[in-house]
Amino acid sequence: MGKTSMHHSEQSDARELLPLSPGGPDSGADPPSRGGGRPERTAADYRALWKTAVRQQILLLRMEKENQRLEEIWRQAYSTQSHASSEDDLTDNVSFRPASRDELHIRKMKLSYQEVGPDSQEAQALWEKKLTAPGRTTVRQDRDHLYRALCQGVPKSRRGEVWLLLCHQHRLCRRHPPRQPPADTPYRDLLKQLTAQQHAILVDLGRTFPNLEYFSAQLGAGQLSLYNLLKAYSLLDTEVGYCQGVSFVAGVLLLHMSEEQAFDTLKFLMYDLGIRRQYKPDMVSLQIQMYQLSRLLHDYHRDLYDHLEEYEICPSLYAAPWFLTLFASQFPLGFVSRIFDFLFVQGTEVIFKVALCLLSSHQGAIVECDSFESIVDYLKSTLPSLTQAQMEQSIAKVTEMDISKQLHAYEVEYHVLRDEAAEGGAAPDDSERLDKLEKTNAQLKKQNMELLEKLQAARQKIQTLESNVENFLSRESKMKHVIRTLEQEKAAQRKTVERMRACLPPDALGDVEMTHVKAAADAKAKKP
Repeated sequence: MGKTSMHHSEQSDARELLPLSPGGPDSGADPPSRGGGRPERTAADYRALWKTAVRQQILLLRMEKENQRLEEIWRQAYSTQSHASSEDDLTDNVSFRPASRDELHIRKMKLSYQEVGPDSQEAQALWEKKLTAPGRTTVRQDRDHLYRALCQGVPKSRRGEVWLLLCHQHRLCRRHPPRQPPADTPYRDLLKQLTAQQHAILVDLGRTFPNLEYFSAQLGAGQLSLYNLLKAYSLLDTEVGYCQGVSFVAGVLLLHMSEEQAFDTLKFLMYDLGIRRQYKPDMVSLQIQMYQLSRLLHDYHRDLYDHLEEYEICPSLYAAPWFLTLFASQFPLGFVSRIFDFLFVQGTEVIFKVALCLLSSHQGAIVECDSFESIVDYLKSTLPSLTQAQMEQSIAKVTEMDISKQLHAYEVEYHVLRDEAAEGGAAPDDSERLDKLEKTNAQLKKQNMELLEKLQAARQKIQTLESNVENFLSRESKMKHVIRTLEQEKAAQRKTVERMRACLPPDALGDVEMTHVKAAADAKAKKP
C-alpha cells in the first residue's frame, strides 16, 4: 500500500480530512533558491504569511487567557469541596461532578449521542458495584468477568469511570511493566510549554467532530480542552508529535472525562496498548495492519476480496481512517463509544473485528458496485451511515469473534515476505524503475484520496446548504400565510367600517368626514 499518513506539514491547510502525507520540517518557511524550480515569493506572499502568523498568535493568546480564566473558576469551585482521605476515595471522583448550570449543560452536550446496545438496570447496578468496590485500582479482577460485563452494556454517564477502571485492571494484569514515555512530564507542566505543532493543531480544531455541538464553537470549552490535550501529547511524545487521527481519539476521551484524565487515558492507549506505532512517520505499523485486513478478507470473505482486487482497491484506500481515528471520524458516536469499551480490554484486535464485520455485512451491496468510484464512495459515505439495528448487530458479532492467532500469523507472514523481497532484490536499473513507479503510485493514490475527501466535504456542504434552503422556504411559506391572514383581517375591518358608515345618519356622516380631514391635516402639519 502507499505510505499514507496522518502527519501534518505546513502546507496541509487546504486538506479536508484523512489521510494526510507524512509531516516534516516546514519547507514553506525557507526562502526559495534562485536556481531551483520554485518561484520567488512576492511581497504580497510575505504579507499574507505575516498576517496568518499574527492571526494565529492572537488566537493562541486568546486561548491562553481562556485557559487561565477556566483554571481560576475551577480552582474556586473545587476549593469548597472536601478531598478524599485515601487513594481509593480519590479514585471515586473519577467523573467530573458539575457544580453549576453551565457545567451541567456542557455535560449534557458531551453525552448527547444515542447509546448503542442494552442499557439495563442490571448493567448499571453491576458497574456501580465494580466502580465503588474497595481496592479496585490495586486488586486484580477477573478478566472474563469484566468482558462479560462489557457485553451487557456500559451506561454512558459512567463510561469515563469504566474506562479508567479498565486501564487500572489492564496494568495490574501485565507481567511486564508498561512502556512509558522517556520523560513523563506532568500534564499541567506540559501546558506551560510551547509546541512546534501548534499550527497543525489549530487548523484541525474545527475539523474534529464539526457537527458535534461541544466541539463546534470556536474557542469554546470543547476546542480549548482539545487544543490543550493535543498540545500536551505532542510535547510528551516527540517522535509522534501531532497527527490528525489523534485529535478524534482525544475528542472521544474528552467527551467522557476531564482533561487530565483524558491525557492519562490517551497515554495508556498510545503506550500500553501500542497504538502510537501506527502514527509514527514511517507508518510501518499501519502497513502491517492493512496487510492483515487484506488477508482476513482473503481467508474469510473471498468473493468480496476478489471484487475489491478486480478494481485495485486496497484496504489503505478506505480503512486507513478507520484505524487512525478508531472509527471516530466517520461513524456514529454511540457506535464508536462501544468500540472504545472493548478496545480497553482487547486492544487493536477489536479494530480488525469491527472492520471485518462491517465489510461482511455490506458485502452484497459492495459486490453490486461496478466501478472504482462507486465502490470507494460506498465504503466512505454509505457504509458509515449505520442504523441502530446494524450497529447493535455489528457489536454482537464482534463479541463472538476471535482472530488473535490469525493476526499474529499474518504479521509474521508480512515480515517474512518483506525480508524475502529485500534478499531477492532486483537489478539496479529495475530497482530504480520500481522505486519510481512505487513513488508515482503512492502520489496518485494520495491525490485520489485527497480529491475523494474534498468531494465528501463538498457533499456535506451541499447537504447543509440544501437544509438551509428548506428552512428559508419554510419560513417564506409561514410569512406568506401571515400576510394572507393580515390581508383577510384588513378586508374584514374595511367591511365593518362600511357597515358602520351605512348605519350613521347623513349629518353625522359629514361630521365624521370632517374629523378625518382635520386629523389628516394635523398629521401633515406635524411632519418636519
